[in-house]
Amino acid sequence: MKGIVIKSTGNIFIVKDENNNRVECKLRGAFRLKGHKSTNPVVVGDYVDFIFDEEQNTGQITELLDRKNFIIRKSVKLSKQTHIIAANIDTAFLIVTLTLPKTPWNFIDKYLATCEAYHVPAVLVFNKIDIYDEKLNQKLQETIDIYEKIGYKCIKVSATENVNLDELKLAMKDKTSLFSGVSGAGKTTIINKIEPDLNLKTAKISGSYSKGVHTTTFSEMFELSFGGYIIDTPGLQEFEVLDFELYEITHFFPEMFKLLPECQYNNCMHVTEPNCAVKKAVKEGNVSESRYRNYINILNYVKELKEKEFKK
Repeated sequence: MKGIVIKSTGNIFIVKDENNNRVECKLRGAFRLKGHKSTNPVVVGDYVDFIFDEEQNTGQITELLDRKNFIIRKSVKLSKQTHIIAANIDTAFLIVTLTLPKTPWNFIDKYLATCEAYHVPAVLVFNKIDIYDEKLNQKLQETIDIYEKIGYKCIKVSATENVNLDELKLAMKDKTSLFSGVSGAGKTTIINKIEPDLNLKTAKISGSYSKGVHTTTFSEMFELSFGGYIIDTPGLQEFEVLDFELYEITHFFPEMFKLLPECQYNNCMHVTEPNCAVKKAVKEGNVSESRYRNYINILNYVKELKEKEFKK
């Protein structure tokens, strides 16, 4: 039988079959022997083959079908392994807040670079605009200008005040959408506003953060009444990229990649090389300084990973 994984809770997977039946499944024993380095070789959004046991009313996943894409990050707890967030995604929506809490700029750029690396279209959703003062609104516009210039769609919303949620729904219609963000950014609150019948749990937290934060423990896919699906994921405290090849990293920053042919060297990494078009563009204000700094941070991080691996 074939189906799609709609929920993952550790070693238990809920699979929806072709007749919309939901089956609780585990991985077949032999499946575990394939040498996956990921902490979770099967994830929400995966299409799978499974065997259904009518007596037990459960199933065993026997094969993972080809993915069109996925989002992956370095495992936080297990340094040599990876953690796949979701698979077969049409659009990854990153929920961003400039305050309460502030989404770190390096978090945004690492997430977007990973989306580029794994061919997942990304959209930035700036939440909580109802609490922004004049200074934050100016910063918000400056930030949107940076990312829209690169080509990323940006949507300003307020989940609590229902601002621009129709625009967000239009971008999600008839697609499989992944929602991610740091804890407290309002991801689950947005989902509840655009699809109230889901009634996902949020929790109050102290002080000015009390807009509600995620209590999502496991990733889960939900069908949307206006067409399409949404994958809700646990809030992320950090996001680390994988061990990319150093020369590849610039490929995942579109505004820098398009300047690469103008650099003196075709493998330019835009650090100390002469006649570098990217460094020139940063100096002239045509490439964001914050994006360039985060590119350098990723480059240095990957260098450190490779050096540690070499010493072992």
